[in-house]
Amino acid sequence: MKPFTKKLVLENGKEFPGYGFGSNRVAVCEIVFNTSMVGYQEIVSDPTYTDQIVVMTYPLMGNYGFMDEDYESKYPAMGGMVVRECCEAPSNFRYTKTMNETFEELDIPAISGVDTRMITRIIRNEGTQRAAIVDIDMSHDEAMELIRTTELKSNLLERISCKKRWFSRTPNHKWDVVALDCGIKYSFIRQLNAKGCNVTIVPYNSTAEEIMAFNPDGIFVSNGPGNPADAAIVCNTLKELRGKLPIFGVDLGHQLIAMSYGAEITKMKVGHRGANHPVKNLENGKLEIVTQNHGYAVEEKSLEATPLKVTHRNLLDSTIAGIEALEDHTFSVQYQPDCSPESSSTYLFDKFIKLMEDQKNA
Repeated sequence: MKPFTKKLVLENGKEFPGYGFGSNRVAVCEIVFNTSMVGYQEIVSDPTYTDQIVVMTYPLMGNYGFMDEDYESKYPAMGGMVVRECCEAPSNFRYTKTMNETFEELDIPAISGVDTRMITRIIRNEGTQRAAIVDIDMSHDEAMELIRTTELKSNLLERISCKKRWFSRTPNHKWDVVALDCGIKYSFIRQLNAKGCNVTIVPYNSTAEEIMAFNPDGIFVSNGPGNPADAAIVCNTLKELRGKLPIFGVDLGHQLIAMSYGAEITKMKVGHRGANHPVKNLENGKLEIVTQNHGYAVEEKSLEATPLKVTHRNLLDSTIAGIEALEDHTFSVQYQPDCSPESSSTYLFDKFIKLMEDQKNA
């Protein structure tokens, strides 16, 4: 057996020796797990995973490589990845780089050859915690001190959001949408383009006045990383825009919309991260299998003093997965409809279009 080169050290003191690949730098981040069997490229490049070490529960990653056209952001900022096995011989006519080559290029440290099932059980039972990917020869005490003393970055939106507005246009467009970039995925923009929307992407800290200057038909509030409490400035903007235009939010955008109405957000013990989460649409009773990626949730009791009603619910733990304020033409979901099957959740973009149409014809 070849000698181990790296090890994963958890905040609870457990160590997992393995084989390093990708970047050689040390990583100290929050560690989470994702239950998706495929879609690792989208996970790596999803800004929502900024500064998080992600444990993939499916045992084989990298088997179809990485494709230049399939990234969800220009500058992926994942903290690290933990896999059971990393495939270095992808079988896919579209692939342009292996997982190791991609991680080296993006400066993302990773480790393979570890017991991902045990790590997942620890996170599930004890909750999300800090972890470090370090060289195998670093002492246990040194690694624990590194985990204890490293200050994790806050206000990730300032780092991830675009610095100036940019455009994504489509031929013969019907609608103009402004997207608040809290860490937006390209696939959301592509979905809006496919529905006939020209999209103007603006920084998360754009003012209501700056947004309205684009004369939009609707506002899209994107996904993003970190604690929603760090994005209070977005909530203030949403309060000013309330009732003026249809507003559609996803993931972090969902939480920010809820906060703008006075709802409370709580940190979850483990969170939901995977492409196989069952969500019930309370309006029609249908089950949707969706992609979720969040560590915070809307506190249901806090909705009582707001005009928000619950529209979707996660069937694993009954957490809120969708809300709506009918009079304000505002709604949001705690999942990613761009990643779901066409028949499952992309109807939400049609709902957004219908709200813009109704507003225009009112």
